[in-house]
Amino acid sequence: MTDSSSTFFWVTSRAAGTTAMVLASLAVGVGLTMGGKLIKRGGPDRRTVHEILSLATMVAIAVHGLALLGDTFYPFSLANITLPFLAPYKPLVTSLGVIAAWGMIILGLSFYVRKHIGMKRWKVIHRFTAIAWLLGLVHTFAEGPDAGKLWFIALILGTAAPALALLVFRHLRPGAPIREALAGAAEA
Repeated sequence: MTDSSSTFFWVTSRAAGTTAMVLASLAVGVGLTMGGKLIKRGGPDRRTVHEILSLATMVAIAVHGLALLGDTFYPFSLANITLPFLAPYKPLVTSLGVIAAWGMIILGLSFYVRKHIGMKRWKVIHRFTAIAWLLGLVHTFAEGPDAGKLWFIALILGTAAPALALLVFRHLRPGAPIREALAGAAEA
């Protein structure tokens, strides 16, 4: 391949990765407003928005990874983009991205099997989405040429900050299971 076609794949991957992080942050934020019952009205509409954002995130994640297969500067293989610790570029940080991607995809698709696994079990499993999203944030800020640029930081933090605030509020408010567990551990 020519240098220009390799550049096309690299830029496409960067754009899709940025898009995936923005969409994931929005999806997590909407999900936290639903799960935390912070907004009482518009439940079905918010659920639809959450589902659309989640599916769009999965598509952007797939484009982000698959576009790397066309990049000739770092010769990524299918194994490099789907299995942790095999990437030729920043293996640890790339692996966090691979783990985050699989987490977001599997946990997002779990919505469609929730009736089969039970709603209570699904809610417990779905909470791990926040961990996958946080791993994605680490991957986003630790890798790539845009990571230290002001416009990029502002874009990612601008979309992630509300979700981060909602996540902290949900888990550290009075009566939250995590807060109670931390208080119990401190007393022991």
